[in-house]
Amino acid sequence: MQSSLIAILPCNDLDRTEAFFARLGFKCEQSSSADYRMLADGLGAQIHLNLAVEGWLVPGSNPFGLYLYRKDVDELAAAFHGEIDGEPSDKPWGMYEFALNAPDDMLVRVGWPTRLR
Repeated sequence: MQSSLIAILPCNDLDRTEAFFARLGFKCEQSSSADYRMLADGLGAQIHLNLAVEGWLVPGSNPFGLYLYRKDVDELAAAFHGEIDGEPSDKPWGMYEFALNAPDDMLVRVGWPTRLR
């Protein structure tokens, strides 16, 4: 097994959050309990969703964010047409990307290095 790092994200609504990540290509691989789900995109990315204790995660004040590295930036942006501000674009830091507001107001950026496009 190789070394890896998996984000464990607290969320207020497991079904809503899982549906959001499904639009980014993630599927539930395992649900170990009623308040925990393990998602994967089949390309190496994994996210674990953990139901937050009531009142702990306040939408509008969510400190969590993710950056998903994917070659298919434009296709993923199309899946969120009308929900992102503008179109994916090349950024000064060398990434072609766009940003999403995920459930519970969590920032999700999707991008790929401009030089590899």
